[in-house]
Amino acid sequence: MNMKRLTIGSIVGLVALYIIGVVFWEMIFADFFAANAGSAEGVDREQKIIWAVALGTLFYAALVTLMLEARSGATSIVDGVKVGALVGFLLWGTADFILFGYMNLNNLTATIADSVLEAVRGGIAGAVIAAVLGKIGD
Repeated sequence: MNMKRLTIGSIVGLVALYIIGVVFWEMIFADFFAANAGSAEGVDREQKIIWAVALGTLFYAALVTLMLEARSGATSIVDGVKVGALVGFLLWGTADFILFGYMNLNNLTATIADSVLEAVRGGIAGAVIAAVLGKIGD
């Protein structure tokens, strides 16, 4: 693993994860998650703090990139899908279920759905990261 590959993979992943996130949560599944929200009120910001969302997404992309590189520089799209999906599911399954246990942000249906959708999102991003890393040298 070198810094060039980590940086490129993280930036490519940031873009892919951000776009997929907007499509999933603000377009396709917005109504589903609104219908499956918990009783907590006042938790959504009127204006998102975009730099914070981008920074968190960059960390997510860096984790996927690190996991791909830990597999001896796995660069096939299939490897990317597998690694990205696993990272997305485990990362967000952890966060979603802990938040479900402590807060009333979502019901159980939304908690499970979010973890599964993050596996899809992570898998797509992992494929994109792997494809790009496969095209660059060390």
